[in-house]
Amino acid sequence: MPKKILQPEAMPTLVQERLHLWGSCIKTQRITQQIRREDLCRRMGISDSTLRRLESGDTRPSIGLYFAALYVLGMLDVVVPALPQNLWNSTGRKRVRPVAREAEDDDF
Repeated sequence: MPKKILQPEAMPTLVQERLHLWGSCIKTQRITQQIRREDLCRRMGISDSTLRRLESGDTRPSIGLYFAALYVLGMLDVVVPALPQNLWNSTGRKRVRPVAREAEDDDF
């Protein structure tokens, strides 16, 4: 099955803004830390064109690549802090059961 890519115009504005900010952060930190483009690409195992997409905030690279770049640059926990435990830990909570639907009338 081919990979479905959400077109940029279908992407929510807030998501586009965050990707653009993350891309700017990746580029700024790469330059600040004096890491050459080629070196970052090699460390991440990506092509130069993919890094260019990341740094521009393009919607096509996976979120994992954004996270990987931020991790390599030492910025992941600053830019994307860990979620509070109550958002992902379901200890002590009951599963939600689907509501049983009533049988539909077949008047045909």
